[in-house]
Amino acid sequence: MPATAIPTTPAQTRSTELEQQLRHTPERFRVLTGDRPTGALHLGHYFGTLHNRVRLQDLGAEVFVLVADYQVLTDRDVAERLTEYVDGLLLDHLATGIDPARTTVFNHSAVPALNQLLLPFLSLVSVAELGRNPTVKDEIAHSRQSSVSGLMYTYPVHQAADILFCKGNLVPVGQDQLPHLEVTRTIARRFNERYGAVFPEPDALLSAAPLLLGTDGTKMSKSRANSIALSADEDETARLIKGARTDAERRITYDPEGRPGVSSLVLLAALCLDRDPHEVAEEIGNGGAAVLKRTVTEAVNTRMAPIRARRAEYAQDMAYVRSVLRAGNERANEIAERTLDEVRDAMGGLR
Repeated sequence: MPATAIPTTPAQTRSTELEQQLRHTPERFRVLTGDRPTGALHLGHYFGTLHNRVRLQDLGAEVFVLVADYQVLTDRDVAERLTEYVDGLLLDHLATGIDPARTTVFNHSAVPALNQLLLPFLSLVSVAELGRNPTVKDEIAHSRQSSVSGLMYTYPVHQAADILFCKGNLVPVGQDQLPHLEVTRTIARRFNERYGAVFPEPDALLSAAPLLLGTDGTKMSKSRANSIALSADEDETARLIKGARTDAERRITYDPEGRPGVSSLVLLAALCLDRDPHEVAEEIGNGGAAVLKRTVTEAVNTRMAPIRARRAEYAQDMAYVRSVLRAGNERANEIAERTLDEVRDAMGGLR
C-alpha cells in the first residue's frame, strides 16, 4: 500500500511533506504514539499502527510508545485485567520489531511529572472549547459509562501532556484524531505566548492505514469480539476467518463500498501478501467465499508466522519483557522531570 494518500487537504499536504523530511532528516523528529491496554491487539492494529511504528523507528526517528493505562478509565468504570493486557501489548510490540534500544516504551501511570502538566495545560483551554471537540462528542456518544466523567472532557488535554512532556513534534494519527491534536497545538502555542517558548507545535503524520473490518462486518475492535488477535495461533485464525461474514455473490471482487465484508477479507490477504487487492480478487474470481477464506487464512498465517515465533520466544522470558517497560519508565521520568522544571521556571518558579 502507498505510504501517503493523494493530498486533498492542508493536513494531507503537510503530512506528505513530513514523509519526505523523514526520509532525509529523521533525527529531527520525536514521535509520540501509544495504545490503551483494554484488550488484545489485533491485525487491525498491526497494519494500522504497529507496522508504522517499526517503520518510523527504522527510518531513524526517535519513537515513544505510551502504554496509556490511566486513559483506560476514560470510558470505563474500572481498569480490568490491566496487567494481562499490558504484558500482551509489550509482547506484541517486541514481536513486531520494536527495539527498546531505539524506542522508549513507558507506562502513563509511572510518570508523575507527565501528569502534573495537566494542571497548567487545563488553564490554557476553555470548557466551551473542550465541549466542542468533535472527537470527544463521538467518544461520549459511544461511552460504556452510564454517566460521563470529567476525564472524558479533559482527555484531549491529557493527550497534550502525553505529547508535550517529551516535546514530541510528530504524532501519527487518523483523520478523525486531528481535532485532538489541534488541542495539543493550541495548548503549546498559548503556553509559549504566555510564558515563553518551551514547546513545539506538533504536526500530524496522517495514517494511510486501510480500514479492516471485523469478522462480523463491522469495525474491527478489541471490545466487539470480532478481531483476529496477534496472539492467535494458526487454528484459531482459521476458525475466525471461516466464520467471517461475506455475501451471496460467488464471484469475488474488490468493492469496499458495495461489498464491505468480502472486500475487507480481500484487503487483508493483499496486505499480508504485499499485493494489490484488485489483483488478489481477480485471481480468486469465481472461487467464491470458500477459496477467498482459504487464501486469506494462508496469507495471514504465513505473514504472522515469524511474529508469532518471536512472541512465543519473548513470552518465555517475561522478566526481560517487563524490564523493557521499567527502563522506558526511567527514561520517560527523566525527560518529564526536565520538562516540568522548564514549565515551572517559565511560569515564575512554581514548585
